[in-house]
Amino acid sequence: MWDLLIVNPFTNVLLFIYELVGHNFGLAIIIFTVLIRLLIWPLTAQQLQSSKALQELQQSKEWKDMQKKYAKDREKLAQAQMELYQKYGINPLGSCLPTLIQFPLIIGLYQSIIYSLSATPYQLLELSSRVYPSLDVTRIFPLNSQFLWMDLGQPERLQILGFSIPVLAVLVALTTYLQSKLTMSSVGSGDNDQTAAMSQSMALTMPIFLGWLALSFASGLALYFLVSNIFTIVQYAALGRADFSKLFGGARKA
Repeated sequence: MWDLLIVNPFTNVLLFIYELVGHNFGLAIIIFTVLIRLLIWPLTAQQLQSSKALQELQQSKEWKDMQKKYAKDREKLAQAQMELYQKYGINPLGSCLPTLIQFPLIIGLYQSIIYSLSATPYQLLELSSRVYPSLDVTRIFPLNSQFLWMDLGQPERLQILGFSIPVLAVLVALTTYLQSKLTMSSVGSGDNDQTAAMSQSMALTMPIFLGWLALSFASGLALYFLVSNIFTIVQYAALGRADFSKLFGGARKA
């Protein structure tokens, strides 16, 4: 079922775009990434609404009074917070949903890249069983995996003065951190705020995790991460929801 619903469609879409753009697999991944981001736009819009509603609630007098009232009782504070969330129909985890929903897409994309870059006769035979009849495999294979300095089927390293620099992994980690800081809701700063702790944890762990994936696995996957991050940042900026002051000025706020 997983192959039928995720891996096979992803593989065929990638190969279709690859043929459409003149056998440039890197460009095919970039276009595919943009299509994925557009596909999950409803989730992104929901994230925006959840983030805005959560920020407005945490700036309200009702929220601040609750923080003072239960400052020394974490259990009652957490219960009161959940009651307020239910009262105003707010999902405190709504800002994390688009990030979490990407995990199956990431796994499916990685598998589709590996299948598409089949090198051995056995792998090509297995791939041919996944390709839809509408695609002419004789015009597609063998796949051109070179893009810029990268072999998209291998982890990326750029040779500079005798050193192997994982440029994509660094860029993925940096843009993931930037995206996390800009798009996750700026929740309350109180020590008892579980939502704040979760958002801060995601902002720190996701860059490390995705950076490690970009370092260890095929660079085609790292390219997907990088383009996805950049597209999301641009998307938020275009909607006026990217508050860059959070990166540099947030720590100075009282």
